[in-house]
Amino acid sequence: MYNYLEFEKPVADLEGQILELKKLSESGESVDVADEIARLEKRSNDALRDIYKALQPWQKAQVARHPDRPHCLDYVGALFTDFTPLAGDRLYGDDEAIIGGFARFRGEPVAILGQEKGADTKSRLQHNFGMARPEGYRKAVRIMELADRFKVRLVTLVDTAGAYPGIGAEERGQAEAIARSTSASLGLKVPVVSVVIGEGGSGGAIAIATANKVYMLEHSIYSVISPEGAASILWHDSTRARDAATSMKITAKDLLDMKVIDGIVAEPLGGAHRGPETAIKSVGEQIEKAFGELAGANMDYREHRREKFLSIGRDI
Repeated sequence: MYNYLEFEKPVADLEGQILELKKLSESGESVDVADEIARLEKRSNDALRDIYKALQPWQKAQVARHPDRPHCLDYVGALFTDFTPLAGDRLYGDDEAIIGGFARFRGEPVAILGQEKGADTKSRLQHNFGMARPEGYRKAVRIMELADRFKVRLVTLVDTAGAYPGIGAEERGQAEAIARSTSASLGLKVPVVSVVIGEGGSGGAIAIATANKVYMLEHSIYSVISPEGAASILWHDSTRARDAATSMKITAKDLLDMKVIDGIVAEPLGGAHRGPETAIKSVGEQIEKAFGELAGANMDYREHRREKFLSIGRDI
């Protein structure tokens, strides 16, 4: 069974009925219920389609944060081969919120950077819920510089609520580390493709998402601050996160319309958590297509990136 979100209750009720009927059928204690199961499955799929077709921004945020969505390491394991992780920033320590290293993608060498939230309590604590500290961004800079030195393309997978706001992180130069990572990404001479696979939160996201091509999964979000944080600042009331989410234009469609991103990667019906293999495959196909477009353009990747980000907001 899935971890149902609040607005998915009609689907949860139908799928609960389907599960009960299947148990009865397997026990052999009931008449043939195949027709009834098929009817309920159709109703469930129709209800799910209707719900997800009309998702509001705050509901999109809930889907983007769903604990069962595939995370960075799921994509790395499925899409890349010969992955060799690199650890540490050569200054302070290793931050496991940032996953980085080198691998092969479709047979070609690539560098990988991504934020990993973790899949259970132990791994979430290990990866600090995907919220990187300064050493994480300095590790990212280290990998970017290696990619540039060896002329290797870079893929980044974004999934963070934001950079870690703890006192220790601030004492070690969190803002400077984020700025330096953003600057390093903008200055790379190799092509960079970024995909927001869940949450793209604030500077924590942009630090590794200043790419030539930026894509978002259909039900992911990308924002300058979390809806709860914005509500706390604007109205001194974090419970108004729903209002903030609507006003902030955090959805993939909003950001594509504003030309902040280059495209949207479709998710399976009901979100990536209902079909992780399909979602991961779609992301892989989009990355391959993006690199193909960038390779065929014969461009100065650094200048292309500069113009891309300077043009955001000009026509709004």
